Amino acid sequence: MRRQTRINIHRFSTGQGPGRGPYDSTLFPIVLAKWLITTAAVFAAAYMIENIEVSGFLSALVAAAAIGLLNLFFRPVLLVLTLPINVMSLGLFTFIINALMLKIASVLTPGFLVVGFWSTVFGSIIISLVSWILNSLLADIQRPGPGSGPGSGPGQGPGSGRGSGPGSDDHIDLEKRGDRWE
Repeated sequence: MRRQTRINIHRFSTGQGPGRGPYDSTLFPIVLAKWLITTAAVFAAAYMIENIEVSGFLSALVAAAAIGLLNLFFRPVLLVLTLPINVMSLGLFTFIINALMLKIASVLTPGFLVVGFWSTVFGSIIISLVSWILNSLLADIQRPGPGSGPGSGPGQGPGSGRGSGPGSDDHIDLEKRGDRWE
């Protein structure tokens, strides 16, 4: 039985290509855009809910960064720790966790104030909804059209400069023979 695999050498090279390793030049604009989207969502929540106050753009920017970092590091841990409650409440306890992340961000950020339990819950819902809508619009802009990705659409055969044909230089074909790859 022979197994084959394909390795995309662009991912491991420092030359030109879509994957230049962990410091890909396309990552920074995406992170910046998502940060600005969360900032806009914080402003939207402050506009819609009376007990959420933002003193200025810099405060909203720092609050969005705090929310992003809290969601990155602490939210997954809290979701795992509260999994039994979350299952019993059919996922509704996630709103409480999101509200807790918003309240912690408000404590950490000067110029960003959230007062009251229900204001925090509704504020986290508004931030989630606005972020979801704007991020989906961003994903639609970033998503290439059909046939523009590797291995998709017409023109991916030999001689097209991409793919696994004889003239292709962006893949390595390996076969497993015994306990080693050749």
